[in-house]
Amino acid sequence: MYKIIYTLFCLTIFISTSIAEETFVSLKKSKVNVRYGPSFDSDIKYVYKKINLPLKQIDKKENFRRIIDLKNNSGWIHISQLKKNNSVIAIQNKVLFKKPSSFAKPIARIEKGRLLIVDKCQEKWCRIKSGDYEGWIKTDDIWGLIK
Repeated sequence: MYKIIYTLFCLTIFISTSIAEETFVSLKKSKVNVRYGPSFDSDIKYVYKKINLPLKQIDKKENFRRIIDLKNNSGWIHISQLKKNNSVIAIQNKVLFKKPSSFAKPIARIEKGRLLIVDKCQEKWCRIKSGDYEGWIKTDDIWGLIK
C-alpha cells in the first residue's frame, strides 16, 4: 500500500514540474546587455535594442534571468532590465480588426515579425497596439504568453 502511495506521490511531483507554466518577460529599456553568465563580471554576449521585446525565461540565478528569444538566442539578463510581459511577436502575417471578430472591419495587415503591445485579451483575441494602429488580432501564430 505504501509503495503505491509513494509511487503516486512521486508521479504527481514529476508531472507538476514537467508541465510548469512558461514564463515570459519583456525588456524594460531600449538597450539591454545579454551576458554569457549570471554576473556583471560575465562578458556581454550581445545587446538587445528593442524595448518591450518578449523573451522566454528559462532559468534564474539570484538577480539574473536566463532568457531565450524567438530566434533561440539565449543568455543572462539582470532582473532590473526586465518587466512583466506585455508584448508578443507575430510569427505569421495577420489581420488587425476593429472588433474581436473575423467579420469585423479589417484595419491593417500585421507583418510577420512585428512587435505587438498587448492591451488586454479575451478568449482567442487580444487588443493590441502597433505603431499608429490599435485593434484586435487572433491569438494564434504569435510568440509570447497571452493571459
